[in-house]
Amino acid sequence: MSTKADLKFVRSLHQKKVRDAEGLFLVQGPKLVGELLASGWPVRSLHATAEMAAQLRLNDAEVLPAHELDRLGTLENGNSVVAVVERPAFRVFAPLGTDELVLALDGVADPGNLGTVLRIADWFGIGRVLCDRGSVEVFNPKCVQASMGAVFRVAVHYVDLATVLERERAAGATLYIASMEGKSAFDLQLRRPAILVLGSESHGVSTAVRALRGETLSVPRVGAAESLNVAMAASALCMEFTRQRTTP
Repeated sequence: MSTKADLKFVRSLHQKKVRDAEGLFLVQGPKLVGELLASGWPVRSLHATAEMAAQLRLNDAEVLPAHELDRLGTLENGNSVVAVVERPAFRVFAPLGTDELVLALDGVADPGNLGTVLRIADWFGIGRVLCDRGSVEVFNPKCVQASMGAVFRVAVHYVDLATVLERERAAGATLYIASMEGKSAFDLQLRRPAILVLGSESHGVSTAVRALRGETLSVPRVGAAESLNVAMAASALCMEFTRQRTTP
């Protein structure tokens, strides 16, 4: 049974500096904990209400009252089960496969956007996402929640983005940069292996990435909306990459 100090430690994982130092993060709510257990990722501890422990058959979970779980979790609702999970070991970004598409995020600061992009990548069968080192942390609770389990299936690599993009292009990958000034994705023959770079809605991609002079492409605009956020743009462009790959 956990002591007050143990529960205080779980609450401390709300903070990025503690997550970084301990190599741990939180997974919350029955849907995501179910995804976690199916993934095989190492679980340090489980905490649940008696009802949720029985429902999910969590024989190893520590049973706590709902008010205590609300203190452990970060959600407004759904803190009926909270898991403390070990981060995966660091993996070097390997060269692209022959037919692979990788997403690259440059300066994305909103955890909800990153989590949604992971969910989109998972939907379209994209197994890897590159993030520049200034992007938001993938194990932020809001990001984990927004990913809806994709965080367990899509590998996220934090890198010096311009350096990796230049290296992969030299190795034969096509570099595409999403930009409102780019050609319509519908008018391009999208080649693979490829890396699709998306920046933040407010700033776009960085100067260092623009200097690589990748092929710019855009989501064609018909109406009067000023812009799309990074997740919306990712969804639309991944759809076109998939359509062109599957169309005879």
